[in-house]
Amino acid sequence: MCRHCRLVRVFVRGGILWGLFVVMLLPAAMALAGEREPLAILQLGAGTEWGLNGGDPGFGPTAAVEFNPIKNWLAIETGVTTLFGKGRTEWDTELIFKKPFDLSPSVEFEPGIGPAWIRTIGSGRATNAIGTAVVAEFMFWPTPDRKLGWFLEPSFTYSFGNGHEKSLGVSAGLLIPIK
Repeated sequence: MCRHCRLVRVFVRGGILWGLFVVMLLPAAMALAGEREPLAILQLGAGTEWGLNGGDPGFGPTAAVEFNPIKNWLAIETGVTTLFGKGRTEWDTELIFKKPFDLSPSVEFEPGIGPAWIRTIGSGRATNAIGTAVVAEFMFWPTPDRKLGWFLEPSFTYSFGNGHEKSLGVSAGLLIPIK
């Protein structure tokens, strides 16, 4: 088995363990959440990414779930983006650890970093790579009750796979609190 395949297997197993850890934390987060704080926030939108090593840009849908296990200190977001480019399809799966900052009653800023798994299918073959993603998310809540909002999330991704691809991306969409 190749070295990259072993890394992907460890990452996927680790992701499953993180997922179980997250599920165990959700009841505690729910108990600590006030009326204003949701249990989690669903993010649905669209994203694009440009490779800094060359290549064509990719565009596609994005979906993520975010929750705050430690209020005003730690937000954890896990999500997937599917990017369609010229002759290729890429799935970026990320687990991002972010620090929330309230810029105003209706605007939040959350810088973060975390591992990424990048699966690319193109030219009749599939490749998997582990990488790191750095994000700077802005969340906008137009009403005080925060029933619906929107987000803008610029990102930088570095792949540890062959070629060490670097890319800049941006995603935007709706924020749907889950109470």
